[in-house]
Amino acid sequence: MDGYKNQINWFPGHMAKARREIEEKLNQVDIVLEILDARVPSSSANPMMENILQKKPRLVLLNKASLADKEQTKKWISHFAKEGIVALDVDLINDYNVKKIIPLINQVLEERNKKKESKGIISKKVRALVVGIPNVGKSTFINKLAKKHVAQIGDKPGVTKSQTWIKVSVDLELLDTPGILWPKFDSQEVAFNLATIGSIKDEILPLEDVSNYAIQFVQKYYLNNLNNRYQIEVKEDTDLLEIYDLIGRKRGCVLKGNEIDYDRVINLFLYDLRHEKLGAITYDRQWY
Repeated sequence: MDGYKNQINWFPGHMAKARREIEEKLNQVDIVLEILDARVPSSSANPMMENILQKKPRLVLLNKASLADKEQTKKWISHFAKEGIVALDVDLINDYNVKKIIPLINQVLEERNKKKESKGIISKKVRALVVGIPNVGKSTFINKLAKKHVAQIGDKPGVTKSQTWIKVSVDLELLDTPGILWPKFDSQEVAFNLATIGSIKDEILPLEDVSNYAIQFVQKYYLNNLNNRYQIEVKEDTDLLEIYDLIGRKRGCVLKGNEIDYDRVINLFLYDLRHEKLGAITYDRQWY
């Protein structure tokens, strides 16, 4: 992984179109609901959005909070607060903090509503733009608020292909958008973080490189999780190949001649990592 220096360039046509449509619809919305993955609050934030969204009121939802390190999530919420952005940790599948979302939308829009009232404009209706990169849970969020299946859900990136207005209640409408990535990953760390959690397709980066990155990260920050999951005794300075061998032998990933089937170990480890088998992990770290 250390020798993997290529910049990753890709910008599917539907994503370029979605960006243009978001820019066109921006003046129709009151607030932007930006859904990030709580495991990668920085890596899952599209840097293009800062320019696209301008100064629109924003509420950040750190989804999949049950999969993230709770202490790190608290630090990230504090970080956003220092930036003047309200953030809430949620788990849409488990309904964690879901009931707090609409009150927070109203809280973020309180100043806007007061200005409207001072001008004699009284309107409770809110139109919100839902944005986020692939696989962070936008469709799950919309279905949860609408309390019915109105947005297509998939466990692979790129399911939502078009923009749709969805009526959640008399007072709230949401505009669903496709997950938009940016044209080029300048940071190797960001690319591997997104690949590790499955927010970019597995065809984009070699799985071996993704697995190498993820194992070394877990070894550094969540060593006990690694050892407990596979019942092995890895130390902070254990060689990467030795870790693969230990996991492979423990899980029966052995070929004829007693050789390790590394492809099986890689797939096994990434599956475990993406399905919370190694515990709650946050890849973007806050240090303060």
